[in-house]
Amino acid sequence: MGPDEEDNNRWPPWMKPLLREQFFVQCKLHLDSHKSECNMYCLDCMNGALCSFCLAYHKDHRYIQIRRSSYHDVIRVSEIQKYLDISGIQTYVINSAKVVFINERPQPRPGKGVINNCEVCDRSLVDSFRFCSLGCKFVGTSKNLQNKRQMRMESGSEDSSFSSSHGKLKKKKKNDENNKVQSFSHLTTPPISINHRSAKRRKGIPHRAPMAQV
Repeated sequence: MGPDEEDNNRWPPWMKPLLREQFFVQCKLHLDSHKSECNMYCLDCMNGALCSFCLAYHKDHRYIQIRRSSYHDVIRVSEIQKYLDISGIQTYVINSAKVVFINERPQPRPGKGVINNCEVCDRSLVDSFRFCSLGCKFVGTSKNLQNKRQMRMESGSEDSSFSSSHGKLKKKKKNDENNKVQSFSHLTTPPISINHRSAKRRKGIPHRAPMAQV
């Protein structure tokens, strides 16, 4: 079994479509209806975002409601934990309810004094969680990423030892070259010589001519 097959078995089939789906758009089937915003998702059909009127065609199906916080999609913990293991994901309290974010959120600057970060996007985390969202856990626990990390760590240690030794050799070589340049310039620079012929002679003390006698 390859890494991709293991990842597919670890996660439910609706996980990838959920992460890629765009919510809070107008429903194409109920354009004339009030409150036809697509903020529902059927875990059994996986046929895109749904509005509240679309749920009439999904009776006895499993579905979750998507909510918004600061222009980002979230799901209540009480809903998603029925179908998915959300351990290791940072939770937040919004409107008196615990939620998790669906996808990562850009963070231009890391938080000050924060020592715990998301393993995928490096977003600052308050507690000892590993991921900031469902999407980051999906990516961070995949076999392909873990293999890449292992290879990167191994190659990184080799590169660091190589770069360290290479840096020492390079520094030594540079010092040797500087010494050679200095010794070479010392040998090849002609000494400053004074040309006595071309040098200006200091004028002597002028002597007044003797006065003529009358």
